[in-house]
Amino acid sequence: MVAGELLQEQHVLPDSTHEGNTNEDSAYKELTNGSVHITLDPQVLEMELPPPDEKDAMLPGEQKNETLETKLYWTRFAVIAVFSLYSLVNAFQWIQYSIITNIFMDYYNVSSSDIDWLSIVYMVAYVPLIFPATWLLDKRGLRMTALLGAGLNALGAWVKCASVGPGLFWVTMTAQVICSVAQVFILGLPSRIASVWFGPREVSTACATAVLGNQLGVAIGFLLPPVLVPNTAGDKDLMGHNISIMFYGTAGVSTLLFLLTIFVIKDRPPLPPSKAQAVLSTGPAEDYSYKKSIINLFKNKPFVLLLISYGIMTGSFYSVSTLLNQMMITYYPGEELNTGRIGLTLVVAGMFGSILCGIWLDRTKTYKLTTLIVYILSFVGMVVFTFTLNLNNLLVIFFTAGALGFFMTGYLPIGFEFGVEITYPESEGTSSGLLNAFAQVFGIIFTLIQGHLTAEYSPLSGNIFLCAWILIGIVLTALIKSDLKRNDVNVSNINKGLAVPTELPSEKVSSNVKLESSSLHRETSI
Repeated sequence: MVAGELLQEQHVLPDSTHEGNTNEDSAYKELTNGSVHITLDPQVLEMELPPPDEKDAMLPGEQKNETLETKLYWTRFAVIAVFSLYSLVNAFQWIQYSIITNIFMDYYNVSSSDIDWLSIVYMVAYVPLIFPATWLLDKRGLRMTALLGAGLNALGAWVKCASVGPGLFWVTMTAQVICSVAQVFILGLPSRIASVWFGPREVSTACATAVLGNQLGVAIGFLLPPVLVPNTAGDKDLMGHNISIMFYGTAGVSTLLFLLTIFVIKDRPPLPPSKAQAVLSTGPAEDYSYKKSIINLFKNKPFVLLLISYGIMTGSFYSVSTLLNQMMITYYPGEELNTGRIGLTLVVAGMFGSILCGIWLDRTKTYKLTTLIVYILSFVGMVVFTFTLNLNNLLVIFFTAGALGFFMTGYLPIGFEFGVEITYPESEGTSSGLLNAFAQVFGIIFTLIQGHLTAEYSPLSGNIFLCAWILIGIVLTALIKSDLKRNDVNVSNINKGLAVPTELPSEKVSSNVKLESSSLHRETSI
């Protein structure tokens, strides 16, 4: 018998005393079963009681004469497409300065560290804003969060159009700050969209696809700026004209995507796509506590280990992406166009890695094993990239960058999905938001330190610094205990998936019924 049913079937006994029953042994029967001790008055048992209300023993869905139905809607593909596209534009705006650092240094007459901050500001803004952003996602839903992300992204793009001028670096920095705030309402959504709109056999692939948009944006950010803004040293008017073409094009596309977001993205489908979501949908929203959710996540030791290891890996990717131009120009002067193509190769290979890993996870559910293998191969890729960067052979760099990107970028959706699995039923937005927050913190630290090492010593020393940290991440990943809670709900029957109270108030007395324990196992039989 399920514990919840046991409690629901008890009747409140009349508040009366029965004289003449001084002998406890003859007057009472005791039923004792492990953690629950129930004392029943036999005289009351003989009374004719009304039949129990069936609603007391029903599941929430059954009380409404409904079953917990699940259904997949074709709309889910439109939702993930629109999200992926405006996430793409936001990622493009992040990297569009860094890949042509030397050109923007010349145009705005600033140092390389100033241009680096146009990338770092994305990471700095994310850390303090992630908590209100995830709170908003949990309280106001997916649609409101998506509208803020797409809207701020478009606003920042238009402000950049006003920054075309050698003395207007502060305007372009302001615009980048706006885009960085938009990113806070974007990066945490892939796992939420995947869980709320997609079924259990496609959820990891959907998450990988949503992350794919961001990766594709980085790839285009590596490719297009060197093409649209070639190095026209000595002709700042032409340089400014080329920069304005890039900025106005970005603003137009981001505005169109904001309008699509208004019409396409909804909080959730009419019916949930999986048992795990159906179970969560029955829970009363007023019982949710964002503060308690955060506390629960930080008490989850496997998730804390994942936070650190995910931060190391993703922070390393951010650092490599930001400093790629400076690393390449050190060994290959004048190769801005090929630097962009190498960055493109790094990210496109990672996109394939993301999709393949997502499909693999949907088929096997081997989250920890896949995470660990990808982490190890990312370390190997980083080591090879580090020691082949100065061989004066661009073909080798293309190959090693592709291998590094395949595993390092492919790790991103794996970390998201692994985090959702080991923290279920906590909010996907909250767990993903914390993962991204740690990624930004490590990204800031790694970019500043690696940038200093690269400028003062050589790209080799900066890359060795990252290799050492990735090795630490492998050890932390190996220590993570894999407990796939969401998957367990999806593969079990719906009754097992429902939350059953694990604690009961001690010493509750209702007339002649007494519960003498504060705990109750999920299943208790008498």
